[in-house]
Amino acid sequence: QVQLVESGGGLVQAGGSLRLSCAASGRTFSNYAMGWFRQAPGKAREFVAAISWSGGSTYYEDSVKGRFAISRDNAKNTVYLQMNSLKPEDTAVYSCAAGRIVATTSLAYDYWGQGTQVTVSS
Repeated sequence: QVQLVESGGGLVQAGGSLRLSCAASGRTFSNYAMGWFRQAPGKAREFVAAISWSGGSTYYEDSVKGRFAISRDNAKNTVYLQMNSLKPEDTAVYSCAAGRIVATTSLAYDYWGQGTQVTVSS
């Protein structure tokens, strides 16, 4: 089992920045690829970003490329999502997930956090 706890969400004005953190405990964190997903009210969950176990490979959804950056610190068992130039359409609950392979589909991930709310005001 891997337990995941997100933090860092909040209310920010458009154009602002937030950094989300996801702290992992349980099995060896460095064995897992990590992903960030988000879900806005009334919408399906969507992929945001993913990172391989080593951090050597990263993937982004098109609308966040150049604005968001995913990173990880295996010594701290934590994955981060730096979000810059935030837009109102980024408003959602953001969840991190752990899986055996890095992927853009939620089906590839076995463990999920509870999520943290990000609200971007216009």
